[in-house]
Amino acid sequence: MIVKQTISAWERVQLARGKNRPHAMDYISNIFDSFMELRGDRVYGDDRAVIGGIASIGKQYVTVIGQQKGRSLKENQHRNFGMTNPEGYRKALRLIRQAEKFHRPVILFVDTPGAFCGVEAEERGEGEAIARNLFELSGIRVPILSVVIGEGGSGGALALAMANEVWMMENAVYSILSPEGFAAILWKDGTRTAEAAKVMKITAQDLKDLGVIEKIIPESFPADKDYMQDLSEKLRGEILDFLHRYQGKTGEKITEERYRRFRKFGTPGETGKGF
Repeated sequence: MIVKQTISAWERVQLARGKNRPHAMDYISNIFDSFMELRGDRVYGDDRAVIGGIASIGKQYVTVIGQQKGRSLKENQHRNFGMTNPEGYRKALRLIRQAEKFHRPVILFVDTPGAFCGVEAEERGEGEAIARNLFELSGIRVPILSVVIGEGGSGGALALAMANEVWMMENAVYSILSPEGFAAILWKDGTRTAEAAKVMKITAQDLKDLGVIEKIIPESFPADKDYMQDLSEKLRGEILDFLHRYQGKTGEKITEERYRRFRKFGTPGETGKGF
């Protein structure tokens, strides 16, 4: 489906950050028939910015992991504003390894402004945790689907987007850093955020055109947590189709397809776009 660019890139950034935009738990509770949360990274603790566990959809069990923001100040403090600590990435990796052991597909929901950049996160190995996820997920032998539902910020998002397919909600964004950071670093002018958002090519349609993502999930109107039924039904159908397409594929085939997906970036002959 071709999404008409009637909304500017900066307006989509604002929609992606919207207070009433659905978060990971909103999608999980509406799409899946059951969900049992599992906590902790078995190293340091439990990161409340990441939720994960075992879910059922139709007749199949899957592992579901999502980056979770809050809405009120209290909720955001509890969820660290959706900014993941090292233990969050290690928890996600633990659950993904468990999914591989029991042959469960993995569904990831990405929604973060970026990995937490506090001193304590660096002390506990933030960079290593992200790099470890990228390395380990590349070889996981079960299908992985990653859906950017709001903000997909930098390595904090990429650590949960090493997938066979990456999808985006129509009004989500996916970028190397925020438009504010881009404008401040490149132009030394933090007021040029709207211009930065356009230049960065961070919208779903931009990234679909570039071949960075496989699918755009349309929003008939900007996603809202109070009107989840239609949106959830659409995404549930797409997820069921994804699971059906990967049934019967061997672990070797699944990892090979994931490898080729990421190797094509920087290989002009494979995409025709000359990345």
